[in-house]
Amino acid sequence: MLWFVGLGISGFKSIPSEALDVLSKADIVYLEQFTSPIAKSDLTKIKNATKGEFRLAKRWLVEDGSEILKNAKKKKVVLLAYGDPYIATTHIELRTRAIEDKIKTYSIHAASSLTSMIGECGLHFYKVGRIATIMSEMKSLTTPYYVIYKNIIEGNHTVLLLEYNQDKDFFLDPKDALNGLLETEKGQIRNVISPSTYVIIASRIGFKDQSIISGKISSLKKTDFGKPPHTVIIPGRLHFTESDALKIFGQCVDEPFDNTEKTEKISIQMMKKYVPMVREALEEVEPLYKDQKEFQGILENAELYVKDAEKFLEDGQDEVAILSIGYADGLVDALRLAKGLEPKM
Repeated sequence: MLWFVGLGISGFKSIPSEALDVLSKADIVYLEQFTSPIAKSDLTKIKNATKGEFRLAKRWLVEDGSEILKNAKKKKVVLLAYGDPYIATTHIELRTRAIEDKIKTYSIHAASSLTSMIGECGLHFYKVGRIATIMSEMKSLTTPYYVIYKNIIEGNHTVLLLEYNQDKDFFLDPKDALNGLLETEKGQIRNVISPSTYVIIASRIGFKDQSIISGKISSLKKTDFGKPPHTVIIPGRLHFTESDALKIFGQCVDEPFDNTEKTEKISIQMMKKYVPMVREALEEVEPLYKDQKEFQGILENAELYVKDAEKFLEDGQDEVAILSIGYADGLVDALRLAKGLEPKM
């Protein structure tokens, strides 16, 4: 038998009463701390509530799962996790393996910091987009960068979890995460992140010393966000009730504002660049074919493709718009090369 039990977000006092009963009757209790740290005082209380064997579980032990599953075949085993047990994909995979191995599984859910922090910040949960994790390795920031981009385009908020290494007792500082995103912007140049981007730093949600501080990245450079763990939230399109709540629930260094206004879809950015370029190239080459009627159809088609591209983009058919401007560019380049001119792009 294998129980997956959530501890909630406020330490020992947030453990459901049903979970305490399960702990007292378990043969083995595993406590994992790789998703979030647990205070020593709470750790002691959890140990005291456990009547059977108590073991601290490293990440590798849970990911491997062999020991836990082997014991669960003959004994009553509990896997304790911070927050809700199924926020971590590792636990879902372990439960899947247990069921496939004919081991009975049970669940006790609890509050998760992910769901709680959205409400604590005053944001609407249904507007939260894809979640991403920021690691200290700079090369890994491209993925979260484009997660932010896609969420902003949709008007959604982005929750960015920050690296936590249990073995090294390392927490990624929010300022380092934001600096990493600013550096990534220099390489990607999609106008997703800038010093004026509005961000929220939610710290130690569920604890007495929790804090919520928001403002422009440039305004938060020297801010002390206190003890970890921290989470960065980049708002998308803010409803006025969200802005009002954010100002009341937390500390706003700057007036909340919409991050979606400055970021355009990549297709629009491309069209703004390539349509004028293709038109200019076409205008330069047209006089060279003035007396060659056999090429007039090609010139007309190139012009039509440019117009089609603009119309498709206006109608929201981005992919077809890019395809059309690509066709136009190909025709114009061929005409230019035939006259000894270099392509414009």
